[in-house]
Amino acid sequence: MAIGVLLLAFFVSFLCSESRYIAYNTSQGIVPGKINVHLVPHTHDDVGWLKTIDQYYVGSNNSIQVACVQNVLDSVVPALLADKNRKFIYVEIAFFQRWWRDQSEAVKSTVKQLVSSAQLEFINGGMCMHDEAAPHYIDMIDQTTMGHRFIKQEFGVTPRIGWQIDPFGHSAVQAYLLGAEVGFDSLFFARIDYQDRDKRKNEKSLEFIWRGSKTLGSSAQIFAGAFHRGNYEPPSGFYFEVNDDSPIVQDDISLFDYNVEERVNDFVAAALSQANVTRTNHIMWTMGTDFKYQYAHTWFRNMDKLIHYVNEDGRVNALYSTPSIYTDAKHATSESWPVKTDDFFPYADRANAYWTGYFTSRPALKRYVRLLSGYYLAARQLEFFKGRNNLRPNTDTLADALAVAQHHDAVSGTEKQHVANDYAKRLSIGYVEAEEIVGSSLAYLVESSNTARRKPMTKFEQCSLLNISYCPPSEMDFSRGKSLVVVVYNSLGWKREDVVRIPVISESVTVQDSSGKVIESQLLPLANVSVGIRNYHVKAYLGKSPGITPKYWLTFLASVPPLGFSTFIVSEAKQAGSSAIASTLHTSAGSENGTIEVGQGNLKLIYSIDEGKLTQYINSRSSVKASLHQSYSFYTGSNGTDKDPQASGAYIFRPNVTFPISSKGKDTLTVLRGPILDEVHQRINPWIYQVTRVYKAKEHAEVEFSVGPIPVDDGIGKEIITQITTTMDSNKTFYTDSNGRDFIKRIRDSRTDWDLQVNQPIAGNYYPINLGIYMVDNRTEFSVLVDRSVGGSSVVDGQVELMLHRRLLHDDSRGVAESLNEQVCILDECTGLIIQGNFYLRIDPLGEGAKWRRSAGQEIYSPFLLAFTEQVEGNWTSSHVSTFSGVDPSYNLPDNVALLTLQELEDGNVLLRLAHLYEMGEDKDLAVMASVDLKKLFPEKKISKLVERNLSASQERAEMEKKRLVWNVEGTSADEPKATRGESVDPAKLVVELSPMEIRTFIITFDYIFLPMVDF
Repeated sequence: MAIGVLLLAFFVSFLCSESRYIAYNTSQGIVPGKINVHLVPHTHDDVGWLKTIDQYYVGSNNSIQVACVQNVLDSVVPALLADKNRKFIYVEIAFFQRWWRDQSEAVKSTVKQLVSSAQLEFINGGMCMHDEAAPHYIDMIDQTTMGHRFIKQEFGVTPRIGWQIDPFGHSAVQAYLLGAEVGFDSLFFARIDYQDRDKRKNEKSLEFIWRGSKTLGSSAQIFAGAFHRGNYEPPSGFYFEVNDDSPIVQDDISLFDYNVEERVNDFVAAALSQANVTRTNHIMWTMGTDFKYQYAHTWFRNMDKLIHYVNEDGRVNALYSTPSIYTDAKHATSESWPVKTDDFFPYADRANAYWTGYFTSRPALKRYVRLLSGYYLAARQLEFFKGRNNLRPNTDTLADALAVAQHHDAVSGTEKQHVANDYAKRLSIGYVEAEEIVGSSLAYLVESSNTARRKPMTKFEQCSLLNISYCPPSEMDFSRGKSLVVVVYNSLGWKREDVVRIPVISESVTVQDSSGKVIESQLLPLANVSVGIRNYHVKAYLGKSPGITPKYWLTFLASVPPLGFSTFIVSEAKQAGSSAIASTLHTSAGSENGTIEVGQGNLKLIYSIDEGKLTQYINSRSSVKASLHQSYSFYTGSNGTDKDPQASGAYIFRPNVTFPISSKGKDTLTVLRGPILDEVHQRINPWIYQVTRVYKAKEHAEVEFSVGPIPVDDGIGKEIITQITTTMDSNKTFYTDSNGRDFIKRIRDSRTDWDLQVNQPIAGNYYPINLGIYMVDNRTEFSVLVDRSVGGSSVVDGQVELMLHRRLLHDDSRGVAESLNEQVCILDECTGLIIQGNFYLRIDPLGEGAKWRRSAGQEIYSPFLLAFTEQVEGNWTSSHVSTFSGVDPSYNLPDNVALLTLQELEDGNVLLRLAHLYEMGEDKDLAVMASVDLKKLFPEKKISKLVERNLSASQERAEMEKKRLVWNVEGTSADEPKATRGESVDPAKLVVELSPMEIRTFIITFDYIFLPMVDF
């Protein structure tokens, strides 16, 4: 009884205690000598993943995920205003831009003050947090530039920190190009291989100096940090969203569950644990995760309390911070840091879970993104030549769609199907508007001799489904006196010769060049498989069946000047000998040795008739003669039902068994010969068809494949690969590109930074490929280039392997909660997705392969742009400009320089970006300093002002270099080769120098620029 009375007295006393207002002290800064815990409030807002970008923004479709970015931003602003010491970082400008448009001038003024006071800081600052495996470096630059220009225009600031916290592995290009060359002082991320992370924690090397470019070295290095838990969330127990289950800080002594001491102890324990794996006395806590801060007050209330009570406790110091403050604190310690080179691919979060499947996932979307990326580059050039229209149409819609498509759950292929559809829809809408710009710009140029600034009358059409042989303007009946005008635009900076292919319905056709001369052309019959793909997909995509079925591909060789076009006229052949030459069909009869030779020029491919397979590669010019075989196989995807439940899915590649796919010998081999190219058609199996092309004027082979629908009636998902096998002694070594830019050396079953424990010998050796993959031995180089992002490897010496398509029936438990089972539907009838694409292969003498990889890579990224119009009567060339070049007639860009960006901006200034294509030592002739004469690049314009900018064009280059932090590194840099850079541009000479791997960005003001034409 006495105990009961005592307890009752205690509780009465407790309940009668007075609660009081507490003014939390959140003003604490860095304290020397203590562990400083930098609390970084953030939200990670995917611009599409489980929901579309707009669904995430407005907060709809919450049956999938309760997430509303509007709520985040609406909630954060008043929370920051409540305490001047609070801070918040924001990353995804695609969302912020949407929110910004909806705000009143009063709110905008308030937010600008928050940015000015550094309470709100933009980090990374691109339109999205782009993926680092699947995007091309040009797309990464473009989407970052868009975001940075918006931030600069609205707030007058430039982001200084990279924040790639969610991509699934990290590229060298991200570090040096989208990091150091943008002007970032540091780069932070979460996902590195679990084995690598464990080693780095033990060595306290989770933070380091990253030199991503072996050419630019320390001149493009960046301080980088990988989060020690492998995610971007707070320590366990410190999540404070409304519905999170972490214990809040309950400091009201008049209420039950008072827990200040417990929470402080938890905080200190977590801080000490992290400090034990971190150099210096500064650690960062990422206080947030996906779509958090929808009710920001709950986060800030608890962080206010933690800072107050932890600092009263005194064992560690807590403060509101940002990655910028954290970086400056790290820099101020004068610590020496380890150096990291190459990249962080592939990424595994545990044994048997390599995130290498997404290198290929959704290959159709990957191709669409890459195709429109090259188109956007050309469309901006043409928009510049005509003059930009800020009121629409312009290329901005396509720019927005492409920017969002670089997101790490977009082009990566790791989103839900309805979200993938949304990305494709946005790209299509952007393409339609850009197509209008391209057509009107070409019309302006072809009529420029007689338009007198009136609206051009020529109406051009383009063929977005030309890859499946659907092109209505070329399928006309020439027998009625009509002619087809084909304008071929070349967006490259050098003169180019390439083969044009268009479908036609008649065999009696002829082709004339710009001078009216009949040129050589060739007809190839349209294969039945192509007709089937064409008819089905036209109905699926356009909702109608084609009215006409073409019979032939018409091919001819087009020579086109740099940044210009040539015109070709296709008409009925009325004179003997002027018709396109029909291809001859080869049969095996008469073959002396059971082989057939394909190729009219220097390159010859030898096929075995009995086996129906490629056997040999011969180049008579380079004296290369090599054994070469190509085959198809598939991996069965793990269904996750064994002792390890990990399945193969959108992210994860976990193969079970490899099954070869065999063709059935000579009946599968059809050879077509002609004066321009030879083709070898092969029916590999009922759902794989292949055409190999050898062009007379080229020294590489082009392989066009159609794969699908992949059969899954057996309940087994499949991942389709092609293997190209040589007899080269590659010694486990091969090279893959980094986002289409640098090549990185790979050694099978090995990592540069740690001793790899091999548990997935195939998936663990897969790497992302955007440009190509190659191998070398002591005599030759074997290179394979691709037309989109794919996964690939060399899992056997002398062999290159590419994954072309995936169809899987199980989710891989990484959040998307959907199997990767893509289909195409007509009404309610659906079939598995067919993937059509190309890869290109070539064997060169040792040391000579880079020239083809770099030049052909540019041609693959920027194919000819074709525009069509009809001529009923008259002479086109006498009434129109039939050839055009935007550069001086005597000038080409150097062979080692690419024009990445030529774009008129909203203010009339022009954004120019030039890139050196070669790495140091990559080619004896071309890996040298190059120069570009701007006077010849812009012969009709006078440059009045030229300002060099950082890569994202958001600050002057000189200003960026002046602010760049200098870091101490472990060891010595004496052996590091000195990186060279082009000199400043003399405003009188206007010659731009570019050293190997250098990209230079300029804002140009012209004294005179063509104004947009007036519409009447």
